[in-house]
Amino acid sequence: MMVDYTTPVTATFEMQRRSIEQGQKALQRSLEFQQTVNEAMIDGLKSQESAQRRSVELTKSAMHNTLDAVEQNVPGVTDQTEEVREAVDEQYDILLENHAEAFDAIARELEEGVDAYDEFSADAMEAVDEQLELVIDAHEDLESQSVEAVEQVAEQLDQLQTQMDDVQSQVREVQEQAVESVEA
Repeated sequence: MMVDYTTPVTATFEMQRRSIEQGQKALQRSLEFQQTVNEAMIDGLKSQESAQRRSVELTKSAMHNTLDAVEQNVPGVTDQTEEVREAVDEQYDILLENHAEAFDAIARELEEGVDAYDEFSADAMEAVDEQLELVIDAHEDLESQSVEAVEQVAEQLDQLQTQMDDVQSQVREVQEQAVESVEA
């Protein structure tokens, strides 16, 4: 009767492989999470730009409303308020243009950084996948060698047990013959 000595060995190797694969998946999820954070940051920047632009436009509109109120309530200031209105419009147009250029530059730099990170992440994950594939292959080879060694040891133990059983049988026979010859 051969005892299965290989089950604990194969179970251990399987557990180790699962652990390696889970670590790989955790790393991949971590990189994907960072990519999601990066995309959210870009989207947040776009929302922030839009909100700030609306705030500047509201301030400009408030200035126009103030100038309208002055024109309606103060006679003879239309020419002066029109000059102020043109100056306000010119300054706000410059501000909005600079605002758009600044946010475009920030967004472009951020997107380039995110693209570089994504490329780096993909390359790193590919390298990790390749290395882990090599580790898993080596691990499976080691498992095969270990199982084979355990099977050989188990076979030798079975052979030794058989030999011991044979020796015990022979000793019993000799004892029985000795008892018979003493009795005879």
